[in-house]
Amino acid sequence: MRSADQSTVALSAAPPPAQAAPAPAVRSTIARDGAHMAWALPWLFGRRKAQQIRVGIDTALLALSVLVAQAGVPDAAAAGARLSLLFPPLALTILMAKGHYRRMVYASAIDDLGRILGATSLAAIALIAAAALVQPSAMPASVIARAWLVGSSSVALGQVAFLYARRRLHARGLTSRRTLIVGAGVIGADVERRINHHPELGIDLVGYLDFEPQREIDSRQAPILGQPTDLRQVATEMGVEHVVMAYASCPDRMLVPLLGECESLGLEVSLVPRLFERVNLRTSVDQIGGLPVYGLRFVNPKGWQFTVKHLIDRVGAVLALAALAPLMLSIAVAVKLTSPGPVLFRQRRVGRDGRDFEILKFRSMRIDAEAPAAGSLVLAPGSAPGGVEGIDRRTRLGAFLRSTSLDELPQLINVARGDMSLVGPRPERPEFVGPFARYVRRYSDRNRVKSGITGWAQVNGLRGQTSLSDRIQADNYYIENWSLLLDVKILVLTAAALLQRSE
Repeated sequence: MRSADQSTVALSAAPPPAQAAPAPAVRSTIARDGAHMAWALPWLFGRRKAQQIRVGIDTALLALSVLVAQAGVPDAAAAGARLSLLFPPLALTILMAKGHYRRMVYASAIDDLGRILGATSLAAIALIAAAALVQPSAMPASVIARAWLVGSSSVALGQVAFLYARRRLHARGLTSRRTLIVGAGVIGADVERRINHHPELGIDLVGYLDFEPQREIDSRQAPILGQPTDLRQVATEMGVEHVVMAYASCPDRMLVPLLGECESLGLEVSLVPRLFERVNLRTSVDQIGGLPVYGLRFVNPKGWQFTVKHLIDRVGAVLALAALAPLMLSIAVAVKLTSPGPVLFRQRRVGRDGRDFEILKFRSMRIDAEAPAAGSLVLAPGSAPGGVEGIDRRTRLGAFLRSTSLDELPQLINVARGDMSLVGPRPERPEFVGPFARYVRRYSDRNRVKSGITGWAQVNGLRGQTSLSDRIQADNYYIENWSLLLDVKILVLTAAALLQRSE
């Protein structure tokens, strides 16, 4: 995985070859089809109809899985085949109960796949158990197992295809939701910045509403369309479907009526909570005498959960080193034969609790050229160091190793030693830690856990010379929402990212 010490390279693409203009009749057909597509795609993917369509498709796929499972079933298992007819409605009911079909701003394919597998597995187990209690001679296990296998696979593939298509359409602006932000302050501007950085979310920001907006915020680009009391008029005129409640320049009691207004207009509402930087996935809604309160629950980086994580890390690293030994030996020989110098590159990095350690990589640079001093590096404002710094000193083999992230493999030794984890924030050089800690908010919080070979920031594209503040927020998000399941998710995303060449 390309880490925080490496940058992306901007490639200038050649213009596409010129093509002959289509004939008038063809142009008319294209325009007509494009108009139909522009009307149909938002209806299919961008609105509430999409959820109904997903339910319909999943119902058809689960019903088809039962037909496939029943094909060739002998008469002795006919009762089991009849029982398998309950599999589609039971699986769909569980999926609905888990909130699988609710509309979300961000949907993760991995999270959805886990939810689908859990729901179909629970439905299959429940049917087999019910048959064993009520009709022991039915022998439904084989039929239901086949229905489960075909149904889980088909629904999962359908969900991946749906999310892929929707994100592509969102990124092209074909199915975006027109959105208002209530609150034109620093938080509202930060919401706008994130919307602009993630077009795949399908949010088309039309502007802000606020009573007394702050005037000097450089990152705020969308216009201020009025005050919160103008919500109904602005939403009607601009075709707004979605409202984000950020921090407005007025007491919250003045904003409460706006939620009723949104409800009456049928608008979706997203709320940026107070203390959002410490709200995590473990947050629950509790009550004190009928007053709703958030229950915040934190993971202790020095608790038993992380002890288990570190044990799994070290065992996994040892097993990976054993499995990858032939590959690593081949790379080591290739590095030695193709350029003079040591096989391994060693560099001091800062890890957990600010302790230094020596990180290991396969050497990818020539040693006959001087590396730039840390103080001489010129970084874009707000960006982190990394990537090819100064003169490109990569060897031909080194460029390949870095583009495939094979140069990172020796860090498995760091993990086996206990210096690093498989998953965690990427470690930084000591000379940068002090300055970053002084001007980047919550920078030092990332050092609560061991550094990782890959991390949440990296799988979300924050590699190389990208926004330092965004990377720190991603690192702290990982720590505050940590679980073994999240580690598995990041490793899966890392494996997928390795299929794409970088730098």
